[in-house]
Amino acid sequence: MTADTLAAPRTPQGKAAVRKKGPNLEKWGWVFMRVSGVLLLVLIFGHLFVNLMVGKGISALDFAFVAGKFSNPFWQWWDVLMLWLAFIHGTNGMRTIVNDYVTNAKVRRVLVTSLWVVAGFMILLGTLVVFTFDPCIPNLDGSVLAEVCKAQG
Repeated sequence: MTADTLAAPRTPQGKAAVRKKGPNLEKWGWVFMRVSGVLLLVLIFGHLFVNLMVGKGISALDFAFVAGKFSNPFWQWWDVLMLWLAFIHGTNGMRTIVNDYVTNAKVRRVLVTSLWVVAGFMILLGTLVVFTFDPCIPNLDGSVLAEVCKAQG
């Protein structure tokens, strides 16, 4: 294969690629992907180790286990950080794929905007669930959790 057979790089509407002034968002997106990927490895494997290996292992996973974890601010922030990084990391990856393969600028803009809106909505919902979780749901008569909730008032 020679250089003559390679296609020229795609530029917007045939214009020469010109570097705009201001921050290089693509560079910072690239740096974010590397840093968040390493942090996600630590967060995810830490999450899996605590949930599946520590204590009674997978047989201990139930509503009370989750309620106990979500009552601890450390685990709330651990899970929220994992949620935020995972959604932003995944959305940025999808944005890169859309930018690479969608040639129509309007369609690309709609898809990328949709990605970020949906990711922002899901991050908001997930954060609300973690920080507003109430383990004392009604109609738990006779369970251990009901006794703990009654003792708390």
